[in-house]
Amino acid sequence: MKTSETALVVIDVQKESGFSLRGMDGVVRNTQCMIEACRAAGIPVIYTRQINRRDGIGLSLDEPRQASGEPHFYADNRDSIEIVDEIRPQKTDIVIDKYRWSAFFETSLDLMLKSLGVKNLIIGGVVTDGCLMTSVFDAYFRDYRIQLVHDMCTASNEGAHMAAMLHMANWVYSLEVLNTDNTINCVEGHAYAAWQADDADALQFTPETLRETFATLTAAADKQ
Repeated sequence: MKTSETALVVIDVQKESGFSLRGMDGVVRNTQCMIEACRAAGIPVIYTRQINRRDGIGLSLDEPRQASGEPHFYADNRDSIEIVDEIRPQKTDIVIDKYRWSAFFETSLDLMLKSLGVKNLIIGGVVTDGCLMTSVFDAYFRDYRIQLVHDMCTASNEGAHMAAMLHMANWVYSLEVLNTDNTINCVEGHAYAAWQADDADALQFTPETLRETFATLTAAADKQ
């Protein structure tokens, strides 16, 4: 990894994002460690925020609303759209507001990354099977190499998290999957472990083998 060609992208770790998500406290702690390591290495830190207009204009089709018509999630008149306090952005950081799941859909993220000369993304955030996964696929379609930090991600349930991680691992050929410690080792120029596919659809699974297959992925990503 060239740190001069790398950026950290933190997907939607907002105050409202704690809604029924598994292990969110751990995600925030790991994100905090990752941000500190990237700042020390001179790697730009980019945050995304999911925001919906309070009047519902531009809201995704059939997205849940309150009785008043206001969006149920991420309405722009609530402070819950802000990044969580533990990892609040600094003045030099970049914050990208988005109105759909993918961080690349009709936002300035790709422009910002190319302006910075970025070719490699370190990425994590929530939810694994929604905004995180769609952002990873869109990053791949724009030819970025991706380091996905699996313990910086979570979802509303374990099965959704595991399945989404395996989908990305199977089909994003430019992807490495690491844990926070190994990603920090990489950033600091030390030896690190990661999982990377050696073939398409490398981690095939059935409902019965989902957990076992996911363990294969994380064992490689967590290796010391």
